[in-house]
Amino acid sequence: MRVWFITGASRGFGALIAQEALDAGDAVVATARNPRGLEEKFGNHRNLLAVSLDVTDEASAHKAAEAAFKRFGRIDVLLNNAGFGLLGAVEEATTEEIGKLYATNVFGLLKVTRAVLPHMRRQRSGHVLNISSIGGYESHAGWGIYCSTKFAVEGLSEALAAEVAPLGIKVTIVEPGFFRTDFLDESSLAVSPSSIADYRETPVGAMREFAAGHNHQQPGDPARLAKAMVTLAHSQNPPLRMPFGSDTVAVIEAKNEHVAKELAAWRELAVSTDFPKQDA
Repeated sequence: MRVWFITGASRGFGALIAQEALDAGDAVVATARNPRGLEEKFGNHRNLLAVSLDVTDEASAHKAAEAAFKRFGRIDVLLNNAGFGLLGAVEEATTEEIGKLYATNVFGLLKVTRAVLPHMRRQRSGHVLNISSIGGYESHAGWGIYCSTKFAVEGLSEALAAEVAPLGIKVTIVEPGFFRTDFLDESSLAVSPSSIADYRETPVGAMREFAAGHNHQQPGDPARLAKAMVTLAHSQNPPLRMPFGSDTVAVIEAKNEHVAKELAAWRELAVSTDFPKQDA
């Protein structure tokens, strides 16, 4: 039996994965700002601990981690799932919007991870699953600020994986594509109200229309992702990056091909900045 610690467990991926983990016989520390909703959602399950957690509050993160350890004696899987999106051009986003997004998506993830890691280090085991996005691998017009938070998550996760591997701890970056969750709803997506007219006929305007018209039309099945996440958490040799969705796989393949071609085209100029090699 593995013990999960899940942020943002009240809805979306977090709730589905929590239920799937419980159904698999694992224990789940389900966290949310209001834990009452968690108890109503999952019922009085003997392997469930519902805990109040505001990921933007460092003291709250440590308190939740201590409660998890006190109840189950260990934390095997940390799922950093809490987060939300922001749609709008880079120029359109306000300082306040950007600050709130980073407070949850980046600094919140860091606070929770830093609260849980001491417990994983003591037990010399654990698996950190950080929810990124296909937007953490390739940025898109209209999602620049949001994607920048996911790029930050990927950079942090790559370094963390190298740092904690000698201590028996594994790290996986999870990159979902478009799944039929509430991500495009107002509950999970902030749309910058400061729309600039010049961007209406650009890819930014097209993305605003796309998001408005494709809510709950996404190709990915959240229930299938939840099952796949439990399989991932139970694997002995998990990958550093785990993309989910055919759309994600297609984007990764296309970007890798583009980067390889661009590097080949500009390779000579790229390497020309080294000091000349000394003749033997």
